[in-house]
Amino acid sequence: MRILGIESSCDETAAAVVADGREILSSVVASQVDVHQKYGGVVPELASREHLRQIVPVVREAIAQAGMKLADVDAIAVTQGPGLVGALLVGITYGKTLAEALGKPLIPVNHLEGHVHAVFLEAHKAGREVKLPAVCLIVSGGHTVLYEVKPEDLHAQGAGFGIPSQFMSALPYLATVIVLVLISRARTGGSTAPAALGTVFVPDR
Repeated sequence: MRILGIESSCDETAAAVVADGREILSSVVASQVDVHQKYGGVVPELASREHLRQIVPVVREAIAQAGMKLADVDAIAVTQGPGLVGALLVGITYGKTLAEALGKPLIPVNHLEGHVHAVFLEAHKAGREVKLPAVCLIVSGGHTVLYEVKPEDLHAQGAGFGIPSQFMSALPYLATVIVLVLISRARTGGSTAPAALGTVFVPDR
């Protein structure tokens, strides 16, 4: 099964074709960094307008890279949230229109769960296998979440991941830094050297 995925939750317009839930046949991303840079952050209205400009050529390029025609896809998947309302509306409307015109099923995708599944796509591409159960940290826009990912979560149709630490989103940013330190220690055998952690920004508040 080949699925066309459409993403427009924030400031990047993206489309990809994935076969059998594992093989990435194409992936195209149109960035808006230059548009928002002078404002110091994403401006929702500008993001929506850029999605309107980019979504058609991005999807066409994804289909072309996969060596297919739109009629060849088996289903259309589109981000339904969370994200910027106007930006999401562009992707959802285009995805629904394509699905209706082509007579294909429409699959709504949770943005945050998509981040988790992307790990498995990348692992498959690299020839690695992700060991479960696992804890997944997501820091995306205004969302800071810890997911508990179990084998049964990946096979349950439409089921969400367990969230043992929802309260993390309400804690100061320092909580995220602590988790990053713990992950780094686990990977480096106890070392917490800055090189292992990368650059971490802690707001003065």
